[in-house]
Amino acid sequence: MPNQAFAEARALLQKHREDYQTAYAQFRWPKLDHFNWALDWFDEFAKGNDRPALHLVSDSAAPVTRSFAQLSESSNRVANALRSWGVKRGDRILLMLGNELALWEGMLAAMKLGAVIIPATTQLTKADLSDRFQRGQVRHVLVEQSSAAKFDEVPGDYTRIVSGTANGWHSITEAYQSSQDFKPDGKTKATDPLLLYFTSGTTAKPKLVLHTHQSYPV
Repeated sequence: MPNQAFAEARALLQKHREDYQTAYAQFRWPKLDHFNWALDWFDEFAKGNDRPALHLVSDSAAPVTRSFAQLSESSNRVANALRSWGVKRGDRILLMLGNELALWEGMLAAMKLGAVIIPATTQLTKADLSDRFQRGQVRHVLVEQSSAAKFDEVPGDYTRIVSGTANGWHSITEAYQSSQDFKPDGKTKATDPLLLYFTSGTTAKPKLVLHTHQSYPV
């Protein structure tokens, strides 16, 4: 299985986590032809696993806890919904969310679909967004409710998905009505793009940094 080499490398590091010399001497980077962390590792680890995978604490809302099994199932539902809204392998999807459930479900769902995730801070301005849309070739956006209005001034034919509700937007809550069974459209190459980061732009125009399904999780 694609996750076997990953699992063995991970287990070695865990076993020798307090013995740097042994870990350094024995570790070998896993060689992967195909690998999708969400499908090949997370979902496999999540089968029948009721241990907490996510615990969110907020000053403005009640705590949210999801087990591995629950998060695997809900991300399947979100992936099926995103697919029905037009998200497909290779598409760029901008995620502009705070630390909320939709962020984690959305990331797992996008990975399962083979979409390319563009993480974005909620502090972006209209000019920032326009730049990311142009250079990042954004096809879809998933944003928090309080940020939806920013996109009124960002023209383009792109899918709009919100974690709450907004007029003319798909709501992530609709996704929970989708099937819990997800089937990928094919295998994910380890070298396929996964994340497209924009650097901070503190001293120059933000640059694009691409991570693959191997370079980031492995």
